[in-house]
Amino acid sequence: MCRHLAYLGPSLPLAALLFDPPHGLVRQSYAPQDMRGGGRVNADGFGVGWYPADAEQPIRYRRDCPIWTDTNLPQLAATTQAGAVLAAVRNATTGMPVMETAAAPFTGGPWLFSHNGAVTGWPDSLAGLAATLPTRDLLTLDAPTDAALVWALVHNELRRGADPVKSIVDVLHAVLDAAPGSRLNLLLTDGRIAVATTWWHALSVRRTGDATLISSEPLDDDPAWRLVPDRHLVVATAGTVELTPLT
Repeated sequence: MCRHLAYLGPSLPLAALLFDPPHGLVRQSYAPQDMRGGGRVNADGFGVGWYPADAEQPIRYRRDCPIWTDTNLPQLAATTQAGAVLAAVRNATTGMPVMETAAAPFTGGPWLFSHNGAVTGWPDSLAGLAATLPTRDLLTLDAPTDAALVWALVHNELRRGADPVKSIVDVLHAVLDAAPGSRLNLLLTDGRIAVATTWWHALSVRRTGDATLISSEPLDDDPAWRLVPDRHLVVATAGTVELTPLT
């Protein structure tokens, strides 16, 4: 399955999350350590979203190639700084297209979103949930994939005024009711708060001072990393982390 991360804290170069750590996201793309039966390599595209200083909406960079083959990214990552970042590398589920718009992060308004996992019985299992969305949302999906539809469901809840925690939890349970056995590590941020779930896939969190980092796998051997138990919800800001069971 995919690998993803979110960072909230003092501004730093994107390279400090992608390239510089011994197990940064680029290394996780070709040498993941905890895929839990969800594939072996994340070579089906990638994306990075970040919030410039004082910006309400993020900037996003996505490609449909392996992250380690993009010759533009090292310089971009070394020269771009941000205090809020969401990035992901993709391992496409069998049968789903490999295309730039299928790579996370997905975005709408101030939000960035990623899904690490797979929906069982796709697409038939989610046909009923898809029918609850505005027709325009279905016509403008980023890609014909489970992750893009899960994002459309979350985004629809956010537009209705639900808070980010409720939006993520409600959609997670709705998808599980429709497609039992799905793998749903979800990750959402608006640059101020990050909400994540563990459901059949790995996730770790590290809070040091006024910086919080959520990642599929630890980026280094810092003892501050904590493994998030399966079926848990993470709600974090730059200086706080709260873990609660998903029931």
